[in-house]
Amino acid sequence: MYDSIFVGGLAFTAGWPTSRAVGVGVLNGRIAAVEPDDVLRKAGARDVIELEGGLIMPAFHDAHAHPIPGAIELMQCDLSQALDADDALRRIAAYASSHLEEEWILGGGWSMPHFAGGTPTRKALDEIVPDRPVALLNRDHHGVWVNSRALERAGIDRHTLDPTDGRIEREPDGSPAGVLHEGAMHLLDTVRPRVESGFALRALRRAHEEFFALGVVGWQDAYVGATAGLDDLLDTYQSALSEGQLSARVTAALWWQRGVGIGQLEDLLDRRARVESLGRPDVLLADTVKIMVDGVAENFSAAMSQPYTDPHGHGSHGCGTTFLDAAELTEAVIALDAADFSVHMHALGDRAVTIALDALEAARAANGPSARRHQLAHLQVVQGSDVDRFAQVGAFANLQLLWGAVDDQLEELTFPFLSPSLIDRHYPFRELRDAGASLAAGSDWPVSSANPWEAIHVAVNRALPGRRADSRINPSQAIDLATALSAYTAGSAAAGGRAGFSGALRRGLAADLVVLSTDPFAAPPELLHKVQARRTYLEGRCVFGDGPS
Repeated sequence: MYDSIFVGGLAFTAGWPTSRAVGVGVLNGRIAAVEPDDVLRKAGARDVIELEGGLIMPAFHDAHAHPIPGAIELMQCDLSQALDADDALRRIAAYASSHLEEEWILGGGWSMPHFAGGTPTRKALDEIVPDRPVALLNRDHHGVWVNSRALERAGIDRHTLDPTDGRIEREPDGSPAGVLHEGAMHLLDTVRPRVESGFALRALRRAHEEFFALGVVGWQDAYVGATAGLDDLLDTYQSALSEGQLSARVTAALWWQRGVGIGQLEDLLDRRARVESLGRPDVLLADTVKIMVDGVAENFSAAMSQPYTDPHGHGSHGCGTTFLDAAELTEAVIALDAADFSVHMHALGDRAVTIALDALEAARAANGPSARRHQLAHLQVVQGSDVDRFAQVGAFANLQLLWGAVDDQLEELTFPFLSPSLIDRHYPFRELRDAGASLAAGSDWPVSSANPWEAIHVAVNRALPGRRADSRINPSQAIDLATALSAYTAGSAAAGGRAGFSGALRRGLAADLVVLSTDPFAAPPELLHKVQARRTYLEGRCVFGDGPS
């Protein structure tokens, strides 16, 4: 007899081309059977969960997200739902007027295409909040919008030099205009209020709720360190675990500090050992290090092989930024690989992708092949000559599937500044699959939606809901539904270090499951974004929905 059986619908797992008419039996928190309904019903169970024509599959794992900062934004001045610039300003004014006790107005989520040139001004903020500092991260977290009070508190004026890894947006006379890009955001670090540890823990609980409601039971936190007013997030995760408040399966990607070099390796080893001593690898791992190789295309900091241009095709913005040069990156990756760390690299431009793969190739030559889970995330532009190299060096392609369609940000802030040959190489999902790359999928929430079905919709249709595929982003790079689901389940579980524990319908694995409202394989492709999680299970226990807990 099973503890529970899921019958009356269909099932899917990685390796299957489509759904199958089978159910799932669960015993002691593990998958005990994947069998036809009559076999499961005959064996019997304490709880019989009728799927009512829906589909059961492994719960999702998000291979690249920022759950605690994302939840904090929801709990502060949240601009993620603003419709345009005027709406963003209305929301800021309303938040400020209803939070008079707050010394600073903090939050984020504003969209760059809502503002001319992607850069709102301090003067617009000054008009609605003249008396308190304001600091609001943009949607991609590579820039912060500030008012004059915040600039004054930080001592930023026309004489302040740009940091080597960032840029201060300026007015014609050199005065700060109101946006700090990349490393320039850290000019606020000494004056912006720190997030209290209790607030960070509440945000982690909120993140659990948000992800479980989407059928997501695990994530790689792609920035675990001190950031944006937060103390080391590893402390937050450890506190949550010790207090019984951490149940999602988390892989903490420890932040590689720029400019410090391999001298930081000892501290990274100590932090990993602290987590290992807790003895709960099913819930918390800290065996991965995150390295930012480059920035983002919309502020010209993604490292490209060709110069950014003005809208008339004239070179004017350089080729972007690598935060570590090729030699520094290679030294870091070789050292981390030798220390048995997996390396998770932000590589968005094609030049960044090339030097990241070069570094992994050098580590393989220096240390030999390994089972470490090295991965490159984002992969906005990938040259054809680099596609085969992912499989050759054993690197995961960590894909943000939702980005593989033309949106306002690409339309207004990226494509006008890139050569046609770089536009042609955007998000080559199908090529990576066909070349044998291991695919994982992540949302990068709160940069973009955490809903896997919105991302899967784009992966399959190569277009946002309600739109047609745009020829500029090569519709032939779409992937099939089974591949997208496999990347978001087994692929992401493997990238997070839990291939033998979660992510598939296989006997002995944890019963981390999601019950869907419908069989997505029977749904029209243009309606995939409407698929919903009805219930989510973690080791057989219902953590979202109305199932038995």
